[in-house]
Amino acid sequence: MSQEVSITRDGHVSTLTIRRPPNNFIDESLADQLAGALESLDRDPSCRCVVLASEGKHFCAGADLAGRLAQTGAGTTGASRSRPHLYDHGGRLAGTRKPLFAAIQGAAVGAGLGLALLADFRIACPQARFSANFTRQGYHPGFGLTYTLPRLVGVQHAAWMFYSGERVNGDDALRMGLVDRLVTADALLETARQMAAGIARSGPAAVQETRTSLRGDFGRQFVEAMARERGVQDALRRTDDYREGVIAMKERREPVFRGL
Repeated sequence: MSQEVSITRDGHVSTLTIRRPPNNFIDESLADQLAGALESLDRDPSCRCVVLASEGKHFCAGADLAGRLAQTGAGTTGASRSRPHLYDHGGRLAGTRKPLFAAIQGAAVGAGLGLALLADFRIACPQARFSANFTRQGYHPGFGLTYTLPRLVGVQHAAWMFYSGERVNGDDALRMGLVDRLVTADALLETARQMAAGIARSGPAAVQETRTSLRGDFGRQFVEAMARERGVQDALRRTDDYREGVIAMKERREPVFRGL
């Protein structure tokens, strides 16, 4: 595939690995590569399930907002409407047909949490942590999370995670239904593959059609959520609070928001 994304195969289970350690930050390029890889696996009849994994300390620490702010400066909206945007690939990621498992170590934060929630099942270790920390950076949630998170854990849990930006550890994530299985870090990838192999023993066409029935209009609602999120994010990116929130996060200090 590329130096940043690789695919391996074991029977009918494919493992798609993100290779941007240690943080595995997601951006337009990586989202495009992941979507392309999943689309290629959709076309491969010998692949029946996919495990999404990553090298390094974290599953995906989200988008590198501090790096983007340093590049674009204050008062800009980031990616131009005429240029590719991370969310332009979101519909492709949400539209693939085969069951997807996410093996999560370390952080699944921001857009990284959004990526994890595109999977059908999530397997994590106790040391994993999940955070929709957008508001702690003076920002609006994105990557379709305003649709996927309440759909998975309910409105109350989602509201708390969004408003507070608080981290959720592996044990709490299991209790609220954010993850499906909690195992040791050493057993993470093998457990995800074993679960995928269990599904791969079923009729592939029947599984895919059942998945389509269960998900309903998931893809459309995901894309609609991203469209609204992007508009609000573009507006908030012009504010002083956004700049303060991103810089404070990078400096590991408490942000001082002024509502401006």
